[in-house]
Amino acid sequence: MLFRSLTYIDVLKKGLKIMDATAISLCMDNNLPIIVFNLMENGNIKRILMGEKIGTTVWRKN
Repeated sequence: MLFRSLTYIDVLKKGLKIMDATAISLCMDNNLPIIVFNLMENGNIKRILMGEKIGTTVWRKN
């Protein structure tokens, strides 16, 4: 299941294993967005850096 965006709390409540809970909490405390995407797909790093909306963004508000 692909989510376009989630809050930090959603990730913790759903038990999603994108990062450990401490790393999620640190990002939440420092208001750092997390972008989860397929690193193995050719060109995705460039697409992220160019601002394309791919993958899932984790941040304070949906």
